[in-house]
Amino acid sequence: MSATWEPDAPGVLRLPSGRLVRGRGLRHPLPAGHEPQFGLYLLGRRPPASGWESRWLRWPDFRLPSDRAEAREALHQVWERSAAERVEVACGGGQGRTGTALGCLAVLDGVPPGEAVDYVRTHYARRAVETPWQRRYVKLFR
Repeated sequence: MSATWEPDAPGVLRLPSGRLVRGRGLRHPLPAGHEPQFGLYLLGRRPPASGWESRWLRWPDFRLPSDRAEAREALHQVWERSAAERVEVACGGGQGRTGTALGCLAVLDGVPPGEAVDYVRTHYARRAVETPWQRRYVKLFR
């Protein structure tokens, strides 16, 4: 069994380094195939338990993470684990918060901050990163 996602699996973003991260919306059914080995869930309230290791980051809909330092640490954790594990990032709909987090992962992977939102919109979902403050958060992410 592969430790990472299949590159053509639904919602999988390939970062420039080749790392694969699945983005998804929790309001949608779990995609067929392998389950994640680790998930980062971006929600205003604690998500239900999952059958794999996970972390919750308080992040209200259409907003930014409640604790920026914790968000930075969690995103670094996802990026590091994506080298050898199936990791996913998810929010309610899989667009705004998930897209913002994926943009930050792209920055960690070497995409210039000013180009990261376009990268995610091209390679993940064209409506990813929904608000001006989410775009700014990615652009200023280090």
